Amino acid sequence: MIRYPTDDVSADPIESMHVMGAPMGIATEPEAVRTIVDAAEAGQGHWTITANLDHIRRYHRESIARELIDEADLIVADGMPLIWASRLAGKPLPERVSGSNMVWSICEAASDRHLSLYLLGGDQGVAKRAAEVFSAAYPDIEIAGTSCPPLGFEADAQELDRIRREISEAAPAIVFVALGFPKQDLLIRNLRASLPTASFLGVGISLSYVTGDLARAPDWICKLGLEWAHRLSQEPTRRLLRRYLLDGLPFGVRLPC
Repeated sequence: MIRYPTDDVSADPIESMHVMGAPMGIATEPEAVRTIVDAAEAGQGHWTITANLDHIRRYHRESIARELIDEADLIVADGMPLIWASRLAGKPLPERVSGSNMVWSICEAASDRHLSLYLLGGDQGVAKRAAEVFSAAYPDIEIAGTSCPPLGFEADAQELDRIRREISEAAPAIVFVALGFPKQDLLIRNLRASLPTASFLGVGISLSYVTGDLARAPDWICKLGLEWAHRLSQEPTRRLLRRYLLDGLPFGVRLPC
């Protein structure tokens, strides 16, 4: 885990570049965490997307993915293929910024600054158990609430209203949304009107790593850009087989810059 600085020096704005045609913040993990937490503390409202190769593939092929990525406040490179592409473009990104690492760094910083968090999404019970893990690691952390929307919630107006109401009443400073892209970011866009002061972060499968339901890949596998293969070995589902093998690999080998 990367220790988050707790001094009061404000972060410089994060510059951006284009990687494989999509906007990307030029940031280290501590810089990204500081930006997210500073925005939460100031009540400015913020939205971060942790992008991997699949995000960029969708950016080129799906209008809704392009809208979401272009609208978010910060896009960070959560995948070694994006780092390699930035190097080929002649403007290397400083490092991979992993959502699965940032959930810990943000919790540490939020605990230090007394900022509350809300965990939304994941499989049934995962958010609640992740909150217990974070609370054990950071005794001063304030978890404002947890929720796991049922399947199909995005097409249910009453369920969306319930989610908006619960999150507004909890009034967290930071919200982790663990539903996968683009579903989690569509929900973030929906919720921001009800909670405009919060920092939102789409974290995908990260809460299942926190709880131990899934094992994270070793560092050496991540550095080789093979984290997708490790996850596929644990979840050999049709959805992931298509995402990684049929869609991701043919797009990734081109490494367009």
